Amino acid sequence: MTDRGRPAEVRLLALVHALAGIFCFAGAAWPMSPDTPVGLAWVLGGTGLGTATLVWAVGARSRVALHAALALLTVLVALLAARSATAVGIVGLGPVLICLGLYAAHFFSLGAARAHMGAAAVLVSLGVVLAEPAGFALPWTIAVVAACVLTEAESRLTARLRQAATTDPLTGLANRRAWTAEATRSLAGARRAGEPITVAVLDLDGFKEVNDRLGHSGGDALLRALTAQWSARLRTSDLLGRYGGDEFVLCLPGTDATGAQEVLDRLAEDAPASWSVGTATAAEGDSLATLLQRADTALYRDKRRRRSAGPGPGSTAPG
Repeated sequence: MTDRGRPAEVRLLALVHALAGIFCFAGAAWPMSPDTPVGLAWVLGGTGLGTATLVWAVGARSRVALHAALALLTVLVALLAARSATAVGIVGLGPVLICLGLYAAHFFSLGAARAHMGAAAVLVSLGVVLAEPAGFALPWTIAVVAACVLTEAESRLTARLRQAATTDPLTGLANRRAWTAEATRSLAGARRAGEPITVAVLDLDGFKEVNDRLGHSGGDALLRALTAQWSARLRTSDLLGRYGGDEFVLCLPGTDATGAQEVLDRLAEDAPASWSVGTATAAEGDSLATLLQRADTALYRDKRRRRSAGPGPGSTAPG
């Protein structure tokens, strides 16, 4: 099997299930005590390897599959805890519980990570209560608390890092990398659904003169005011991003050239600055790169026209 095109969360979860299966096979082959549930260990080993294969095959296409696979792993760990024959074996599941929480914290939203960790803490602890050995209440409690605390800390840290990595710090818009990724997904979705999609490139007129006259702080204030106004007038499905400097990009799903012009006209009403813009509506075989290239070409046509005719906010040159 090759990992080409598979995201890290798919590869890691498949690896976790595979390792769990291998360890269960090892426990069945070399039991820690005469009371070890060998039959269950063989079954869990096969389940782990089978689930790893399924995650590898379909995980990249479905986030639901990843949630289901992690939930299944939680259930299997709880079942293993309930049938554990030694206190050492039960306490040894503490690191597994921590791994479950850290995976959820790193790859899922804060709410989803909390849900997974809460369910894991309850289910595995229930399995521990049903187990025959005793004398491990304190170390198990420490393990559960540590897993919950680490999951919460990792979730919050990951959320901050994710926001910093995808957001333009000045305007709060999607940055170039985040916009490109989301627009690529929107283009693929539009192609599957047979719906139109339009991309626009917007570039402010005379922004260098604004910086020269008002200073960079004045230019920054203008960008914040303008993008806040744009954001308030866009639909929730529209994606606005800062491409760099005073250049912005706009992805308009479900929108043809006429609809894009209506959106841009709405953005131009009472705008605090003027800009040039070029648009391109997706045709058969278009990639995001070709769409942006056509929109950029249309943008420069609009700039040349505006220099000869005089600026007016947000007129559009279609691509």
